[in-house]
Amino acid sequence: MKIAIAADHGGFELKNSMVEYIKELGYEVNDFGTDSADSVDYPDYARKVCEDIQNEKSDLGILICGTGIGMSLAANKFSGIRAACVSDVYSAKMSRNHNNANVLCFGARVVGDEVAKLLIKTFLENEFEGGRHERRVNKIMDIEKENKDL
Repeated sequence: MKIAIAADHGGFELKNSMVEYIKELGYEVNDFGTDSADSVDYPDYARKVCEDIQNEKSDLGILICGTGIGMSLAANKFSGIRAACVSDVYSAKMSRNHNNANVLCFGARVVGDEVAKLLIKTFLENEFEGGRHERRVNKIMDIEKENKDL
């Protein structure tokens, strides 16, 4: 499985350590930056990860900014992307099991290294349960299609 990851300046240090952790877990990583504390615009980095997933070059994505909120807002503008901003393990698990999230977002100013590792491990090790949840996720995707040209 290949994981796309990116961060803005608020999350670049945490992203760098998480890249190594994801590799330790046995996953391939597409790292889209940023690699410094120089100010950048988080939507540009959300775009890189989301397009990589849309183009089927990566299976899942991880986006890190100061809070995770900006990245999740930007990521959810992309067709087929279901980005979840989480800061606890239960939400990370449910985002995959019930919502079929394909992008995990969190904030470097909200969670530290160890919590970030737990979020990532939980997100990557869980799968969509389908069943009654599939109907609901399909409704979300229908809303996306209905509003595509508005």
